[in-house]
Amino acid sequence: MDISDIKAVYFIGAGGIGMSALMRYFLSKGKPVAGYDKTPSELTERLSSAGAGIHYTDDVALIPAGFRSPAHTLVVYTPAVPELHTELAWFRSHNFEIMKRAQVLGEITKLSRGLCVAGTHGKTTTSSMTAHLLKQSHVDCNAFLGGVLKNYNSNLMLSDTSDLTVIEADEYDRSFHQLTPYMAVITSVDPDHLDIYGTPEAYRESFEYFTSLIRPGGCLIMKNGLPINLRLKPGTGLYTYSGKDEGDFHAENIRTGNGEVLFDFVAPDVCINDVRLGVPVRVNIENGVAAMAVALLNGATVEEIKQGMSSFEGAERRFDFCLKKDNIVLIDDYAHHPAELRESILSVKELYAGRKITGVFQPHLYSRTRDFADEFAASLSLLDELILLDIYPAREEPLPGVTSQIIFDKVTIPGKTLCTKEQLPALMSAGACEVVLMLGAGDIDRLVEPVRQLLDR
Repeated sequence: MDISDIKAVYFIGAGGIGMSALMRYFLSKGKPVAGYDKTPSELTERLSSAGAGIHYTDDVALIPAGFRSPAHTLVVYTPAVPELHTELAWFRSHNFEIMKRAQVLGEITKLSRGLCVAGTHGKTTTSSMTAHLLKQSHVDCNAFLGGVLKNYNSNLMLSDTSDLTVIEADEYDRSFHQLTPYMAVITSVDPDHLDIYGTPEAYRESFEYFTSLIRPGGCLIMKNGLPINLRLKPGTGLYTYSGKDEGDFHAENIRTGNGEVLFDFVAPDVCINDVRLGVPVRVNIENGVAAMAVALLNGATVEEIKQGMSSFEGAERRFDFCLKKDNIVLIDDYAHHPAELRESILSVKELYAGRKITGVFQPHLYSRTRDFADEFAASLSLLDELILLDIYPAREEPLPGVTSQIIFDKVTIPGKTLCTKEQLPALMSAGACEVVLMLGAGDIDRLVEPVRQLLDR
């Protein structure tokens, strides 16, 4: 596919975070862009304001006239769109060029040196940190990210001077197999998406194949001790990292207190003392070490890296402080896997030791709830108080007997409540909250602002 030959691009699933970055990319190239999404959101509103024509009913009649010719329109869709989608079926029956989001991203990034961050969790924060470190250094970069960076109010960065492109490499539907990284980071391989992969072994094998795609002359930067067999090509380097005293790149002398996290960054040939985290939670030490390693290997200076880490404001919905007052704190976090929940809750407990931590969790997918009910319950039992919402189905149909109740029954803390989204505001109004952590990857983000207003009052 030659990007320059495309006259118009139509997106099915326009409101997805990864899709929106591609839409912004094509808009920046002066291409007409339109598309469909199931529901309006802040992302789709921003895209509409930028010039994209978006509608919210699956109806072929709503496809604009300028996007009805297979000769010059590329159709991009996300795997979350059902195969029976009317518009997608129409484009297929009329012989349009149709590509998944990951394929388009793969084609775009073949023309540059991709810095691809993969992993079950940590990839949005790590790729965002990496992009920020490079963007504010003399090195510069392009970036396609899975979260909106607060520093830039965007999930897309473009550069006229750099051929480095930071990419969040998504393992869902094996999307990251479309990429040819110059450098890759693997943060974690805890099994997930078993609705796609079937077994933990198949999930990990997908990451093993990903390592075979790294170009010779580049390298893999992998969290120390991950249980995968690497398939690196000859001439491809390997580094390990961790958030503690092990790996080629690691953190030492970690200090937490007074709302700050400081540590020393140790690399094979340099040490950067007193690195301050802009988003001061312990889980970001490990993410930060990986990002700093990539930045250092690509020529960012010690001072640029140190300054970049302290000025990083984070990505929206990634340990996002929405309200921070002496008597009440509200944090929004995208965590939706048991390991992510555990890290998020432990980070909050460390940051606010001695205060009551209330978690509001919305499970994401029936299959994930079924597969990890025990693990979810164990993580959520670390809270002082739990409010558990109904499952957000996303792309799935309900599974017999699978509801939030199967997690709820296994949670061991006495302070637990099962409620609907509609019941949540009244419940929050009646409670005595100190630190509230809202967790999940569904539409729980739409409840954050109403809850923030209640708590602020």
